[in-house]
Formats: sequence, C-alpha cells, structure tokens
Amino acid sequence: MILARETVEKLYAHALEEYPFECCGVITGSVDEQKVHLCENIQNSLHAEDPARYPRDARTAYFIERGDFDWIISNANENGDKIIALYHSHADHEAYFSEEDYAAQTVFGEPEFPDAFHVVVSIIGGKLNDIKCFKWERDTGTFYEQEDCV
Repeated sequence: MILARETVEKLYAHALEEYPFECCGVITGSVDEQKVHLCENIQNSLHAEDPARYPRDARTAYFIERGDFDWIISNANENGDKIIALYHSHADHEAYFSEEDYAAQTVFGEPEFPDAFHVVVSIIGGKLNDIKCFKWERDTGTFYEQEDCV
C-alpha cells in the first residue's frame, strides 16, 4: 500500500503544527480513500501528573487517549475501513523506529494492528526533514523499514 500524496501532506502539516512536540494520529480507509485522524498528544499532561511514571514529555514521546483511539477504530470498523497506519513525528530527531516506539507498539508481544504501517515524520529545526514507514514482520518479531509506502 502506498500513502496518498494528500495523506502525506496532512501528516507533514500536523507535524509542523505540533512542533516542537511530537504529533500523533491514525490513518484509516482503503487504497482509494484514506482518512487522516489527527489525535491529541496527551504526553505533556501525563508527564505533569506523574513524572515518575511518564518521565518524558511531548518533545520526545506521544500518547493517544485510549478512548479517542477506540472511537477511531470503532468508526473505521463500522464503515468497513482498514487501519492503514499509525503515525507520529520526531521533533529534532531523524525518522526511525526507536526502542520506545517498539516497546509502545508491542505491549502484548506484537502490535495491536500487525498489518498497519507505522509512519514516522522527522521535523528538524521546524522544517520537514524525512518520512519513513515501518512494517511488522511476524517471523522475526521486529519492525523493518518499508521503502515504498510514500
């Protein structure tokens, strides 16, 4: 699957709007019609409430409110849409799938949506730097870069 140009442009715009914090969201739909769901990164609130449990703020982490996430998934399922991708940005860092990203996506040993892409947008100094897609590989239990998704 290849992300549509309009989809990628929405990801870029969201990442730039949220900079210097990480943005996050979900892409649902199909090959022909992709819907970008911009989510609120609540990491700063979590960090402020419990810095011991959430030591990183939204400059280096993201967290989507589970109720919002569940609503997006439920709505997609009702409409017959697929979960195409989960996305977030890296502020002032390259586009890579970090150890923290891996841990967050494999809480129960594998991703909740193993067929979805994981898209990382890099914003450095307030400017677009890069975008990369990662895909889960069941056989090796890891994410690998999917070169042809954008």
